Amino acid sequence: MTDTMLNSYRKSIDNIDAALIHLLAERFKVTQAVGRYKAEHGLPPADPAREEAQIARLRALADAAELDPDFSEKFLRFIIDEVIRHHERVRG
Repeated sequence: MTDTMLNSYRKSIDNIDAALIHLLAERFKVTQAVGRYKAEHGLPPADPAREEAQIARLRALADAAELDPDFSEKFLRFIIDEVIRHHERVRG
């Protein structure tokens, strides 16, 4: 592999990483709005039924995309846990 090829791969990875950060930022903006809504309406910060449905849905998507479903679940669980922490902080 030439340095040019390696640099090209790395540039693609950098672009994908940037896109992931922007997508996560947008996702957290929406989940923060959800947290405020839940707090205003007396709803609990966590929704275990929704979380399990989302995990099942994303595991299936990961499998179809040839991504390890266990990895995708760990990644999503990390995000869900962070969202719940934000929702708990909003409730004060």
